[in-house]
Amino acid sequence: MKKPVEKICRVVAGTVLAASVAVNAVAAEMTVSAAASLTDAFGEMKTLFEKAHPGLVVNTNFAASNPLLKQLEEGAPADIFASADQQTMDKAVAAKVVDPATRRNFALNDLVLIVPKGAQKPASLEDLKGMQRIAIGNPDSVPAGRYTRDALTAVGLWEALLPECVLAASVRQALAYVARGEADAGFVYRTDAQQMGNKVEIALVVGDHEPVLYPIAVATTGANPKAGQEFIDFVLSPEGQQVLARYGFSKP
Repeated sequence: MKKPVEKICRVVAGTVLAASVAVNAVAAEMTVSAAASLTDAFGEMKTLFEKAHPGLVVNTNFAASNPLLKQLEEGAPADIFASADQQTMDKAVAAKVVDPATRRNFALNDLVLIVPKGAQKPASLEDLKGMQRIAIGNPDSVPAGRYTRDALTAVGLWEALLPECVLAASVRQALAYVARGEADAGFVYRTDAQQMGNKVEIALVVGDHEPVLYPIAVATTGANPKAGQEFIDFVLSPEGQQVLARYGFSKP
């Protein structure tokens, strides 16, 4: 009578062990918190990175850079933080929510003025004075909005155009306003306009602001800094840079 019991115990033990191995095989996770303008490029990188690291699940969190920083400051778990500006990353370093030794610049972008597809294009920023709704990221939280404010201030237009500005929670929201015809024009990144080329057109490349230089670093609120560093290495690798180039980014 003992043998069947022993056999059952061995079967149960084997089943538990197999289940444990299966769980461990998919238990490894990491979270990437990145600027909204990186949504498409990092979405592709997530897939490639997971293929190169079997069993690792990469969770992504895209939003405007400043809200992402606030999430980290409040303890939200993340292994990577990628910002669309240096200022937000500087704040992240000061708040000790990223490891400064891992900080790297990995991409450049352009700020552009867009209009709905087929609409008349402004010849200069001065022509915005005749428009009713101009979509921009909120300068208090969206790097693209700060770049826009600096550019318009440099040519003496910020105060004059502010009443016509529709403040968006992210650069992607500003893009959506123009793509749906809910704004006459908008300020976004070249990469965003490129992804929505069937609905918007670039009127101008905007200057008079700091370079749109993207930094990335390992966040200190996550549980997988090793995978975080490996993700940074992948972003900086030739393969990662090729992905960024396909979405309109250039090398720093």
